[in-house]
Amino acid sequence: MTTVYFIVQQTMFFSIPLLIVALGGMFSERGGVVNIALEGIMIVGAFSGILFINTFQSALPGQPILILAILVSAAAGILVSLAHAYASINMKADQVISGTAINMFAGAFAIYTARQLRGVQQIPFQNQFRLQSVPGLGNIPVLGQLFFQNTYITSFLGFAILIAAWFVLYKTKLGLRLRACGEHPQAADSVGVNVMKMRYTGVLISGALAGLGGLVFVIPTSTNFNATVSGYGFLALAVLIFGQWRPGRILFAAFFFGTLRAISSAYTGIPFLQRMDIPNVYYKMLPFIVTLVVLAFTSKRSQAPKAAGVPYDMGKR
Repeated sequence: MTTVYFIVQQTMFFSIPLLIVALGGMFSERGGVVNIALEGIMIVGAFSGILFINTFQSALPGQPILILAILVSAAAGILVSLAHAYASINMKADQVISGTAINMFAGAFAIYTARQLRGVQQIPFQNQFRLQSVPGLGNIPVLGQLFFQNTYITSFLGFAILIAAWFVLYKTKLGLRLRACGEHPQAADSVGVNVMKMRYTGVLISGALAGLGGLVFVIPTSTNFNATVSGYGFLALAVLIFGQWRPGRILFAAFFFGTLRAISSAYTGIPFLQRMDIPNVYYKMLPFIVTLVVLAFTSKRSQAPKAAGVPYDMGKR
């Protein structure tokens, strides 16, 4: 059972960031704006949050500084996504090119800024955020050890965001209008919905969640930030497509790919995989190979929002 607990906990560490970032991509694309800048926004969000922790951890240790860093990362993600929103919505630029530009900019920005501030590009932090046991819940037989011991508040935050995303998308006027702008923007405009405003809202929510996802990815898996999130933004795009732009399916896809990523990173802690004596390069390739295979077989059945990636001209209805 110890191995099972280890695998489940590692899977949570890798799946929750995928879930959060993919949900962010869902809001953007449901509104009609393709956001392949998730990788770059994750990098900027992680950089901002970790730099904040590095700067203020000695004065404010423990969970409070993590909560503040979450807000900082989300705010940084919103700022970066504003550039993508302006280019895509106001300037009607190619959304793929705009996202690619942000991806190229983000890593260079993180490296340059870190070197200017610290002299090196790595930003270390003390990981004091692990919860040994959640009071009360950690003592539940089996489930307590699986989900409420050796965990982080960011894991519970991921599930809270999932519930909120489902509610907003399907149970509110905002969600209905956002989905309308991603499917039939002309029809939405004809009944008084401000398509530009809705698309901005979707992109900014996407930026906040992607920035947050960058921090959530780094905290449980490292003790320093080195200007990369290991391709997680692109993996989140695969989760989004495999999850068919729907919160429930995205949850399943995130844990599917998260499990593969956990195995590729923590296989040395799994006894039966150690005994197989497979070179580690194959484990590291596993998530990305499976991603290509899954997308190859499921892409034909993908049903993206009809107007996703199509600039909308309010003068033409």
